[in-house]
Amino acid sequence: MGLLDTLVKALAKEEPPSVKRKPRKEVELAREVAAKIAELERREGALDEREKLLEEKAKKLEEKLLEVEEIKKSEVVRLEKIAGLTAEEAKKLILEGIEKKLSEDIARKIKEAEEEIKTQAEEKAKEILIEAMQHGVTDYVAEYTVSTIHLPDEEIKGRIIGREGRNIRTFERATGVEIELDESNDIVLSSFDSVRREIARRALEKLIRDRRISPARIEEVVGRTRQEVEKIMFEEGQKLCHAVGVYRLHPDLIKLLGRFKFRFSYGQNMIVHTLEETKIGVQIAHEVGANVNVVRLGCLLHDIGKVVGEEEGTHVQIGVDLARKYRLPEEVIACIAEHHEDKPFSSAESRIVWIADAASGSRPGARYEAHEEYVQRISQIEEIARGFPGVQEAFAYQAGRDVRVLVKPEEVSDDQLVVLAQKITSALEEKASYAGQIKVTCIRESRASQMTKAK
Repeated sequence: MGLLDTLVKALAKEEPPSVKRKPRKEVELAREVAAKIAELERREGALDEREKLLEEKAKKLEEKLLEVEEIKKSEVVRLEKIAGLTAEEAKKLILEGIEKKLSEDIARKIKEAEEEIKTQAEEKAKEILIEAMQHGVTDYVAEYTVSTIHLPDEEIKGRIIGREGRNIRTFERATGVEIELDESNDIVLSSFDSVRREIARRALEKLIRDRRISPARIEEVVGRTRQEVEKIMFEEGQKLCHAVGVYRLHPDLIKLLGRFKFRFSYGQNMIVHTLEETKIGVQIAHEVGANVNVVRLGCLLHDIGKVVGEEEGTHVQIGVDLARKYRLPEEVIACIAEHHEDKPFSSAESRIVWIADAASGSRPGARYEAHEEYVQRISQIEEIARGFPGVQEAFAYQAGRDVRVLVKPEEVSDDQLVVLAQKITSALEEKASYAGQIKVTCIRESRASQMTKAK
């Protein structure tokens, strides 16, 4: 019995006399509900039938797909037999044909792209170099071979000269610097070695202020001033390091870098060159994404071999050996070793150091070949004179035309002194390059000194 029949019968039953008849409205509502329920049951049955039909169709479709796949496989096998090629071989053949057809267009496009990249790279390189060089501009003013000191009066000039010129001779011998006097109250200190000249300038200024000028006093002041200049060179090395952003460098390397203040390369002051080059190199490294710290150290230390006087060899090899001694990174050592292209470039950082060095050194007005030749000639003359046994020190004056040689009195006698002067003269004639004549003066001096007891 259905739900509808049950409801109808329930409504059709007579009510007991004691119960009031329900309102007509409620009876109609119950009938509507029963009708809707019947409609839902009918729809549910229709949906079940449709679901069964869809399942049958899906099953037939799957069977058809399997059948099509089998036909496809059999057709592929049949085509491979007819063509004599596998599917991979046929695919490769088609791709080769397309590539061959398009190779001309591809080559043309590659060439156009290369030309465009080359043009853009050249323009970008110019921009980077110009910006880097502007960033690296420095305002140092360098002295070359002379220093001038103004004297307060004529009396002090006489004190500097001393009796029969003994004070001025002692000063020149102690400093290795030539003193030039004229009618004015100016003294010109002349030397190709700027460290000597700086020591002489500071020592002479102290003697002028003190006004107590004697051979013993001169030697004392010069010795103390030499120590002060060593301290100044260390401070200058620190300034240079801090100016380019390098900290915690070994003190010995800082001291050597301070010598750059008094060293010139083709007339270009080494501190000016190093500061300028390092700024240029760091800027380029930032632009191209290279290792900035390697470039910074490579630029800072690339010429350090030039101020290591006691070693033999090129400044490049001396610099490499020094860097290895203080255990600097191999990348930095490579920058030092390759900055003159003695070895092939091993990294982008080495190339940047080379570029920065060339940009700083080759700009108009940076260097003067004549000064470098002059320094080399004077150095050669002094080295030849120092090469003989018993020679303590040798100084070249008057642009190399006057050489004064100090000998060790315990090793060279008065008679041997004359022979030594002749030997040095012959060696200079044979090995040195010079214009005019060179006067060689050998000096042998014996001293005795004692101290009194304190009272």
